[in-house]
Amino acid sequence: ADDWIVWSGSSTSITTFVSPQPVEATDNAFWDQFWADTATSVQDVFALVPAAEIRAVREESPSNLATLCYKAVEKLVQGAESGCHTEKERQIVLNCCRLLTRILPYIFEDPDWRGFFWSTVPGAGRGGGDEDDENARPLAESLLLAVTDLLFCPDFTVQSHRRSTVDTAEDIHSIDSCEYIWEAGVGFAHSPQPSYIHDLNRTELLKLLLTCFSEAMYLPPSSDSSNTNPWVQFFCSTENRHALPLFTSLLNVVCAYDPVGYGIPYNHLLFSDYREPLVEEAAQVLIVTLDYDSSTSSSPTVDGTTTGTAMDDVDPPGPDNLFVNYLSRIHREEDFQFILKGVARLLSNPLVQTYLPNSAKKIQFHQELLVLFWKLCDFNKKFLFFVLKSSDVLDILVPILYFLNDARADQSRVGLMHIGVFILLLLSGERNFGVRLNKPYSVRVPMDIPVFTGTHADLLIIVFHKIITSGHQRLQPLFDCLLTIVVNGEHWSLSMVAANKLLHLLEAFSTTWFLFSAVQNHHLVFFLLEVFNNIIQYQFDGNSNLVYAVIRKRNVFHQLANLPTDSQSIQKGLQRKKKTPEPISRTNSQDGISMEGSRPAAPAEPGTLKTSLVATPGIDKLTEKSQVSEDGTMRSLEPEASQLSPEGNPPAALSDGESWSGEASHSRRDRRRLSSASSSGQWTPTPDWVMSWKSKLPLQTIMRLLQVLVPQVEKICIDKGLTDESEILKFLQHGTLVGLLPVPHPILIRKYQANSGTAMWFRTYMWGVIYLRNVDPPIWYDTDVKLFEIQRV
Repeated sequence: ADDWIVWSGSSTSITTFVSPQPVEATDNAFWDQFWADTATSVQDVFALVPAAEIRAVREESPSNLATLCYKAVEKLVQGAESGCHTEKERQIVLNCCRLLTRILPYIFEDPDWRGFFWSTVPGAGRGGGDEDDENARPLAESLLLAVTDLLFCPDFTVQSHRRSTVDTAEDIHSIDSCEYIWEAGVGFAHSPQPSYIHDLNRTELLKLLLTCFSEAMYLPPSSDSSNTNPWVQFFCSTENRHALPLFTSLLNVVCAYDPVGYGIPYNHLLFSDYREPLVEEAAQVLIVTLDYDSSTSSSPTVDGTTTGTAMDDVDPPGPDNLFVNYLSRIHREEDFQFILKGVARLLSNPLVQTYLPNSAKKIQFHQELLVLFWKLCDFNKKFLFFVLKSSDVLDILVPILYFLNDARADQSRVGLMHIGVFILLLLSGERNFGVRLNKPYSVRVPMDIPVFTGTHADLLIIVFHKIITSGHQRLQPLFDCLLTIVVNGEHWSLSMVAANKLLHLLEAFSTTWFLFSAVQNHHLVFFLLEVFNNIIQYQFDGNSNLVYAVIRKRNVFHQLANLPTDSQSIQKGLQRKKKTPEPISRTNSQDGISMEGSRPAAPAEPGTLKTSLVATPGIDKLTEKSQVSEDGTMRSLEPEASQLSPEGNPPAALSDGESWSGEASHSRRDRRRLSSASSSGQWTPTPDWVMSWKSKLPLQTIMRLLQVLVPQVEKICIDKGLTDESEILKFLQHGTLVGLLPVPHPILIRKYQANSGTAMWFRTYMWGVIYLRNVDPPIWYDTDVKLFEIQRV
C-alpha cells in the first residue's frame, strides 16, 4: 500500500517507490524525480498518479506526502524568485503545478489534513530571511503568492518588455505588473501580442489556483456567512501585490474574447484555439473570487462612487475582498460598454444560426458567464443602471430566454433555469425594465415557441408560459419568481398571443384541484390578477388585445368570484386532481406552429451527471416591495408584522424535488405544515382556509370592466352580426373606462434584495458547474465532496 509512483528524470518510465519510512526532505535527488525536466502534460500526471496511490500515501506515509507538498511549493517559490528564465525552470514549475493540482483535492477531502496548508514551514519567514518561526508564512500563502508572481513572469506568462538576454532579464520583483495586464479593456488600453505558449502556461497556473480555492467543495453547505474561504480571502487581500492587474487581466480576457474570430466557416476545426481554455479558466477563477455574501457586509453600499482613474489605488471603504471592491468601483461608461458587449457577445454565441451545420464555434461556459453577470449587477449598481439605460439589455435578455426555453425539460439543468430567472428578477426590479421590453422583437432566434408578432415583453410571456406548462415538475418553485417578473414589467402593450397565454395560465391556476392541492398555489392567482389590474388601470389604451381576451374568458373570473368554500366542494375539487395527473393542463393553449429551425426542448439523456442544489429562499425573502409614486420614483415599503400582504407571504421554494415550505400569514400559521403534490395526507384544505384568501381576491376592477364592456360588445355583435374579432378590437381600442373603474391602486414593484440564502445557493451552483465542467483532467472526480451530491438523471 506504500507504493508511490514517480517518473524518473531521464524518461517517463514509471518506477515504483516503496517507503514505509519517511524520505528525508534533504534528499533532493529523490524529490527531483517528481518534477524532472521531461515534458509531461497535466493529463499525463493524472494518469501516472492514480487516486488510490495518493490516498495510500496519505494514510500510510503521511510525512512523505507532506514533504512532497513542501518541496513542490518550494520549487514554485524558487521559480517565482528567479523569474523562470530557462526552459528547465519553466518545465519544473509546470510539473509542480500539475502535481499539486492532482494532489490537493485528496488533501481537502480528509478533515485531518485540512489545516495542513495553513501550517508554517520552518525558515519560511514573511521577510524572506531566517527569522523566528512565529513569523513564518503558512504554506498556502507561499503557494498563492508564488502563483500570482508567476502569472506576471516575463517570457513565461507575459510578453517581456525588453529585448532581453539572460543578463538583462527583468527582475520579477521590480516590474510593475499593471503594465503587463493580459488584455486591453477595463483600465488598460494596450492589447499585447497574443502568444499561445503564454496562454497555455497561464491556463495551467489558473487551474492550480482554482484547485486551491476548491477546498470549499469539501465542506457541507452552511448558512453561516462568516464561513469564508481562507484561500480566496488571502488571495483577494492586500497581501497579493498583483490583485489589481490580475483582476483586470481575468475580466478583460473574458470580455474581449470572440469565439467566432474572423468568421471563416469551420475555422475552429482547422486551428486549435488556445485562448478558449484560458477564457474558461479565467471566468471560473473570477466567479470564485467574487463569491461574497453582500447581505451581511457592514461596509458602505457597493455602488462604485469614486472619481479619477478606472479604479483608484486609494484605500476605499468597502469589502476587504479586493476583487469585489474593484468590481464595485468600475464606473466609466466605456468600461461598462466593453463588459456588457463582451458578455452579450458570448451569451449570444450558442444562439448563432449558420447555414452550414457546425461551422461556427459554440462556447460551453454560458453558466459561468451568467454567474459573472449576476455578480456585476449585484455588486455594482451603476453597472445595473447602465445595462437598463438602453436597449442593450435585450442582448442579455434574449439569450437568457433562449436558455430557459431550451433547458425547461432537462432535469440536469435546473440550476441554469434558476440563475436565468434570478437575473431577470434582479433586472425587473428597476423601472426601466418594462420600458425596454416594449421594443419590437425582430431577431428571429430559432426557439421552440409559437410564431408571433410583438415585443420583447410578448417573447418573455410566451417563454414563461412554455416553462410553466411544459417544463418538468422541479421548476414549480420558480413559478412565483416568473410571475413576479411579469408583475414588475408594468409598461407593456401585449400581443394577442401573449394575452391569450396569460389568460390560459389564469385558467390553469384557478381550477379547483390546483387551488386546493397545495397551501401556496393560490398565490399564483393573486400575482396574475395583479398583472391584469395594473394593465387595466394604467395601460388600458394600448391593451385592447388583453381586454378582449379577458372578455372572452370572463367565465374564469366569475368562477373565481363564486369559488365554493364548503367541505364537500373542496373534496370534489381534490377528486378531480386524481384524474388529472398533469401539473397544469396543456390543452387549449393554442400553440400553433413553432418557429422555423427550432428543436423541441429535450429531457436530459439518462445517466447525465448533475449536482444537487440547496434551497432557494421564498419570494418574500428574495424581494422587498417598493411603491411607485406618481412621478415615477420608488419608495421602499417596510414590511409590518401586523399588515401582511393580502396574499400572505409566498413560501420558500426548495429545489431538487423537495416540497415547498415557508412562513405564511398569521391566520394560517397553525394550519401550515409541509404540503405539496407529493406529501398527500399531511395537510388538508379547510373551508376557513379557502375563505381566508378568497375574500381578498382583487377582482373588483375586472368585474367592473366586464360589467361595462360585455353588454356593449354583445350589442355590437347582435347589431352588426359580427363574428370578426378585428371589429371588436377596433371598438375596444377607441373605448375608455375613465371614471368608471375603482380608484387605481398604487403599483408595487418587488425588488430583489441580497440575502444569505441566495449567496449559499450561488456558491453550491457555481462549484457544481465547475466540478462538472472540469473533465479534462477530471480534477475533483471521485473525491469526497460535501458541498453537493453528484447525481445521475
